[in-house]
Amino acid sequence: MTDTNHAALTSSCERPASTMSGYILLVVLLLVVLMQGYGIFSLANEHFGVLPIAAVIVGPLLLILIAPGFYMLQPNQAAALTLFGDYQGTDRTTGLRWTWPWLAKKKLSVRANNVISDKIKVNDLRGNPIEMAAQIVWRVIDTAQALFDVTDYAAFVMVQVEAAVRTIGSRYPYDDFEHQEITLRGNHDQVGGELRQELIARLAVAGITVDECGFTHLAYAQEIAGAMLRRQQAQAVVAARKTLVEGAVGMVEMALEQLSAKNVVELDDERRAAMVSNLMVVLCGERDTQPVVNTGTLYQ
Repeated sequence: MTDTNHAALTSSCERPASTMSGYILLVVLLLVVLMQGYGIFSLANEHFGVLPIAAVIVGPLLLILIAPGFYMLQPNQAAALTLFGDYQGTDRTTGLRWTWPWLAKKKLSVRANNVISDKIKVNDLRGNPIEMAAQIVWRVIDTAQALFDVTDYAAFVMVQVEAAVRTIGSRYPYDDFEHQEITLRGNHDQVGGELRQELIARLAVAGITVDECGFTHLAYAQEIAGAMLRRQQAQAVVAARKTLVEGAVGMVEMALEQLSAKNVVELDDERRAAMVSNLMVVLCGERDTQPVVNTGTLYQ
């Protein structure tokens, strides 16, 4: 994206609107009502003075001017003001507010929103189809961008969430038993942080930030789930066997060194090999071993 296009997309920028407290104008409105009532009462009693006539004439005009300008904002709510389609600013002050009646007011929430995306099918780094779903906490930080730079910012969030999940899902493998790679299943915090940064970059054009995100569903697709489960089981067995053999070799090596160092017994190469074989069978076997008592000599 060029700088010109990026500037065009982010042309709107929130700025404070020129508004007033509605409570002050409410007092003025009550005074106008009393003034008009005084004028009507005076004219009804044939007191044709300048003040009663002015009250009757000016009072309705002031009512028409003041009454439509009231609006109310709740906590974490904002109102964007426009004049014939031209953005005039945003009011974030809570309570009863007032502005000129010819300014259009568009209210929107700046509260945190929590959404869970639908499960989508993604191919991971190794091409395996997986299912993913994410939970996102987002909120509007720039009301002007949210209203005027995208058509529907809530729908825009959902589309960008799906696109970001697909991007992150295809960037890493689902799992790695050798623990040499960053994986979707084994590095939730790191992958979730990258997902958040990806979403913040995508949603910046709409004036939206992401406070928190993470995966709520992560699994192999149904068509390969059974095969991948068998593969995981086989890899787990191989990894366990590798650890067992490495430990057994270390124990055999330690036993031979201590026997030689303490001069417990002198073994030739053939008997040393036989002893290593027997120890490896004992240490690596899945069943309990049965001891055999040798009543002869070492070589019989």
